[in-house]
Amino acid sequence: MATEQPAADRRGNAILNALPAAVRDRLIAEMTLMPLKIKTVLFDAGEVITHVYFPTSGVISLVTPLEEGSIVEVATIGNEGIVGIPIQPHGSLAVRAISQVTGSVLRMDAEAFLAETEASGPLRNAVRNYTLALFGQISQAAACNRHHSSEERLSRWLLMSRDRVGRDDFRITHDFLGQMLGSRRATVSLSAGLLQSAGLIRYSRGRVVIRNRSGLEAASCECYGVIRRLFESPAPDTTPEPIPVSAVPRKKLNMSQVRIKSPYGTVPRRPA
Repeated sequence: MATEQPAADRRGNAILNALPAAVRDRLIAEMTLMPLKIKTVLFDAGEVITHVYFPTSGVISLVTPLEEGSIVEVATIGNEGIVGIPIQPHGSLAVRAISQVTGSVLRMDAEAFLAETEASGPLRNAVRNYTLALFGQISQAAACNRHHSSEERLSRWLLMSRDRVGRDDFRITHDFLGQMLGSRRATVSLSAGLLQSAGLIRYSRGRVVIRNRSGLEAASCECYGVIRRLFESPAPDTTPEPIPVSAVPRKKLNMSQVRIKSPYGTVPRRPA
């Protein structure tokens, strides 16, 4: 395995970790470990995918670019998954893959990956199961973006990012966060202010610190629990069972009781 000054992360990639040692070692021998800076584009929408990526740290977004230049996030991927699937020879996807939190990935030639998928039953099953979970995340996020408040969606996004990076603090720019949530800058500022006033996070100069994880889970919608359960990986040779929303236990935080402190006085939460 070649190395390009990677960012260190001992957790590795969950899919690779779950494979039999012989399969995992054969795959890793064909991979390059490379670092990712914020806003690194791995591939663009409609572009032929030449490599697939197994993140070991950081967060990568799958986004849909629009004609006027804006982007809308449809999924996030961390060390639980693979970037670049579903894939076929000389194929492409209708999304752009862009890093939103710094980290590192294991990069593998797409043709070599397809050959290994055909040859290895455990890898083929792991890819199938992950693809099902990824599409589950996309559909759940679509419902979340339509029906849940900005504070709930921001809480979900922060929790998912925290799970991927494995720590309570990470960097994300204000503008990028607004693009990921499909919200205006003012809306992101108000939502982050509410979460900060509630003592759940600290957000300043592009740096987020999660201060109260359980409180942030209570502020989030049920979508965080649903999506998290989707990626609680079954064994590579099994198929995951569908997870009903009612099976996800959660305690809801009433954000209407939170007020924002500002130089102009105390600002109540806007009406739903």
